[in-house]
Amino acid sequence: MTPSLLALWEEQPDGNVRQRLYAVLRQSIIRMTLAPGQALSEKEIAETFAVSRQPVREAFIRLSEAGLIEVRPQRGTYVVHISRADVMEARFVREAIEIAVARDAAEQGLDAAIRDELHELVARQRRCIEAQDHDRFYRLDEDFHRILALGTGHDAAWRVTQEVKAQLDRVRYLSVPDATPITKLVDQHTRILDGIVARDADAAEQAVKEHLREILSSLPALIERFPELFEAAASGSRRTPLLSGASA
Repeated sequence: MTPSLLALWEEQPDGNVRQRLYAVLRQSIIRMTLAPGQALSEKEIAETFAVSRQPVREAFIRLSEAGLIEVRPQRGTYVVHISRADVMEARFVREAIEIAVARDAAEQGLDAAIRDELHELVARQRRCIEAQDHDRFYRLDEDFHRILALGTGHDAAWRVTQEVKAQLDRVRYLSVPDATPITKLVDQHTRILDGIVARDADAAEQAVKEHLREILSSLPALIERFPELFEAAASGSRRTPLLSGASA
């Protein structure tokens, strides 16, 4: 079940309204609360969250740069359909970054507090299997990769990963649990962490590759099952910038 906009708002930490609003709208698109092809109203969103239209306008600009919405002159603003080409390119970039992070973590060693936090995250992910709590697992999955990057001092690498993986995240959310069982993903996280803790960079790299290439097998099935969410093959050549501010 997709969460409501207000439920997503409550999930976000208090703070800057602009950042919070952008995060909510980004997550609402990733988690299909706002579906591909859906029209977006600046006025309605401002009223929903009781904010002025300026932060909504700024969020729309950032979402457009991320390739999640499209502004059509004289026609309106719409959530874009998922681009297979963008998903594949984002997966490629993310794999390169996360392999480098995992190898560095294995070679340098993890701080004990970070290691324990990652073990606890994996344990909490396993509890999601029994509870069949897919939304919670999705958030814990994100936390695992974020804490591994930030905990090893690769803050900039995580920011780049966040920039490029919006389209990929939409497919990740769709794939759980039917296309990719949670059990399989948790086992992959376990192998990544085991390789890092054992200071075996090659094992950690192989585990990351296996984990991030899972999408290669699940994507065709998702396109077949949810064709209305994806770009038609005829328009598949349209590419959106993977990095904010990048030229097309």
